[in-house]
Amino acid sequence: MVSILDIIGPVMVGPSSSHTAGACRLGLLARCLVGGTPQRAKIELHGSFARTGEGHGTDKAIVGGLMGFRPDDERLREALDIMEREGLDYDFEKTTIADDAHPNTVRITVERGDRHAVMVGASLGAGRVLVSEIDGYPVEITGNLHTIAIVAEDVKGSIARIAGILADNSVNIATLRLTRKQRGGDAFMVIETDEQPGEAVRDAIRALPWVTWAFRLDKVSA
Repeated sequence: MVSILDIIGPVMVGPSSSHTAGACRLGLLARCLVGGTPQRAKIELHGSFARTGEGHGTDKAIVGGLMGFRPDDERLREALDIMEREGLDYDFEKTTIADDAHPNTVRITVERGDRHAVMVGASLGAGRVLVSEIDGYPVEITGNLHTIAIVAEDVKGSIARIAGILADNSVNIATLRLTRKQRGGDAFMVIETDEQPGEAVRDAIRALPWVTWAFRLDKVSA
């Protein structure tokens, strides 16, 4: 199905939906992993992002997203200057992430206080994005809904326990995807929700003894 956004593109600042709107949304998702604007970030650009991103404003868009600016925020035009005034330590590098990686792919390493995370994501066009990896674990996160990503031991009853925490906090599950490499090994869970789960929900899930990590990512689509 073709949506109206696929035809006219998203409302945004910048010349390219993939290099600016999508890049900004990837920055917004990376920001969620440390609970706010990162103090330090390493931004590794791959493929077309590396070759033509600067001319299309990709660097400004990612930095703007890390600072919480949305794709239609006029402050994106001065994002790099704002970053410097705020004393934020953000570095850009050009790299090859993988031979089969999407051409508009970026690896973002973020730090804020004692929080640290590494995210790999791609801008697919028309402002759409896909996060494929967090801290080395494979995920599939689009940012179309509020999301909780979880890595946990493959323990019986774990899904019911996590669903119970969400229900107790009036958070309704929209979709749930669970994958595992082997029985009894790590299970990868991506839960999309209708309501925004607060950090207390994430912390309650993290406190479960079989959970390795859990991240909360906000909805970043229009």
